[in-house]
Amino acid sequence: MTDRAEEPGVNEAAALSAAACMFRSLGDPTRLAILRHLALGEYKVVELTAHLGLAQSTVSAHLTCLRDCGLVTSRPQGRASMWSLATGAELLDVLAAAQRLLATTGDAVALCPAYGEEASR
Repeated sequence: MTDRAEEPGVNEAAALSAAACMFRSLGDPTRLAILRHLALGEYKVVELTAHLGLAQSTVSAHLTCLRDCGLVTSRPQGRASMWSLATGAELLDVLAAAQRLLATTGDAVALCPAYGEEASR
């Protein structure tokens, strides 16, 4: 396995910053719920709001964030838009890896004083 820092032309600081930005985009429970639902197929905002039990404005704001991060895309269908995963296989791989990591670490991340559930309150 090669160390990316040793590869010519790789700006490690920029790569780490981009990775941190990606993880922040995935760091909201509502956005994760939207992504999990979109893994099942295309949906309109109204369908996502019904499934998630959230306001249309909330779902739309999170979809905009996910679109701006390149994780979801939309296409017009009549007066509505159909939303879907932009990078389905890769994103599902990341989410599956996260589930495996959570299974390994147990409650540690939820109990973490800096980033756990109590820290966000």
